[in-house]
Amino acid sequence: MVSVPEQKRSRGVRAAAQRRDPYPVVTVDADGIVLSHNEQAGLLLTRIDVGVALGDIAPAWLTEAHLRRVGGGGDEPPAWASGRIGGRPVKALAGPGADGAVSWWLVGDSVPAGAAQELVRERARSGLLQELSSELLASLNLERCMAVTAQRAARHLADAAVVVGTGDGHGYPVTRCAARGPVVQERIALDPEQLPGLAEALLGLPAVASCWIDPHQMPSWAMPGGFVADASDIGSVVVVPLPGHGVPAGCLILLRRRQEAAFTADEESFAQLFAARAGAALSIARGYARQAEVTEVMTRDLLPPAIDRVHGISFAGRYRASVAGERIGGDFYDLYPGEAPEEETVAVLGDVCGKGLEAAVTAGGVRHMLRALVPFAADHARLLTLLNKALLSSQQTPFVTLVLVTAVRQGSRVRLRVSSAGHPAPLVVRADGRVEEVPTMGTLIGAFADLEFRTAEVTLRPGEVCLLYSDGITEAYGGPLGDVMFGEDRLRAVLAGCAGRPAEVVTERVQMVVAQWVGEGRHDDMAVLAIGAPRGKRSTIEKVQLRKR
Repeated sequence: MVSVPEQKRSRGVRAAAQRRDPYPVVTVDADGIVLSHNEQAGLLLTRIDVGVALGDIAPAWLTEAHLRRVGGGGDEPPAWASGRIGGRPVKALAGPGADGAVSWWLVGDSVPAGAAQELVRERARSGLLQELSSELLASLNLERCMAVTAQRAARHLADAAVVVGTGDGHGYPVTRCAARGPVVQERIALDPEQLPGLAEALLGLPAVASCWIDPHQMPSWAMPGGFVADASDIGSVVVVPLPGHGVPAGCLILLRRRQEAAFTADEESFAQLFAARAGAALSIARGYARQAEVTEVMTRDLLPPAIDRVHGISFAGRYRASVAGERIGGDFYDLYPGEAPEEETVAVLGDVCGKGLEAAVTAGGVRHMLRALVPFAADHARLLTLLNKALLSSQQTPFVTLVLVTAVRQGSRVRLRVSSAGHPAPLVVRADGRVEEVPTMGTLIGAFADLEFRTAEVTLRPGEVCLLYSDGITEAYGGPLGDVMFGEDRLRAVLAGCAGRPAEVVTERVQMVVAQWVGEGRHDDMAVLAIGAPRGKRSTIEKVQLRKR
């Protein structure tokens, strides 16, 4: 959708073009209201004014022609209409306008044929500008906008066209093509001083007239492949700035072969109108691309980390945001490996209040605080207390629940120390299929000054897994009618079926079953983090199964 500033700019361009037109021109919207007119139209239609109805100031034949033009349906009505205004025979030529409006050129029936041809040419130009704006604003991809600009300019304004974007210190994006040739896009470390007028155009300064540019000075990078043998075959060159929103959007270079007529002043003037439309669209596309880049950089640290085996201990995590298509939310997990195998690796899974981007930013802040407090992880209570003080001192105190785990491998087993801060207690999947809840509990973080924590120790034997999860898993509503909570009992049943499976299989199975349960229904953020002891050549559960055989 075209923005309000773009609509105003487009209307300004149309009004400026009408003021320069030697014939009466009036632009009328789909409701029959006059949007703009030039001085010549005021002399012909003496009561005309912006905002009045066309039927109140124009003869019936012109009003009826306008109604047929904007009525839609069936075949498109003729572009020409004729009648009398003030006793004089007049022909009206319809041209396209923005948002369904129509621009009417009013020409005396006795004008020479050349004038009528000029009107047809002006109508074609208006149509080209309208089509250019529609095609460019339909895409926010910068490279595509540059390609469309070069293609349209090569086919309608010259024999070849080159679009040079703004440089970034490492080069300039260049798009070039001949009228019927392919579009070529590349980044070139060019010198703007190689072509007269190029440096000025890239700075947004007024265009240099083509008569001051020597076409023999055209650098090779500005000539589309197969267009001409060398610069001596180029007859004339126009360099036009592409004005953007506050800053230049680049420049447009138009080329004609030596055997073609040189650019006229009128053609150069129209090229500037063309460049104004293209520059506005390129500026919008560039702004969108920068915004997307900034968003990608800012969200990079908010994404769940890629985790794997650390010092022989298996770690696996999965995350699903509450908003479809989003990658971040208020749930989080993180891993801080110990520097040596005998040192504890710290794992944490938490949930901050809220959803969406704001919750993700809060979660990112908590993760940064935890990273700074990892050296205190040997004392869980101290680490959680320091985190609580940091959150209480912040301007906006976020409420956070989390589970803190420190893990170290001891031979074929893994020893865990687990502390919960207002978060669901982790579940341990034993090798024989039993599912046990870790006996830990504590106060949520960021709400109270006085805290209590109970740290539990758990030993994982080969093939056993400890699962940390957020309440988005157990509180997910679904089922046949979408009104039944998944609950801890179903989670335990799923885990029992995963006995002896690796950590990554457990997390994948849990997320898959919950996703099927929820279906297309709404849900909270969901995060799971599994910690697994190394599996031997044959896990305990496999041995039990073999004995039963």
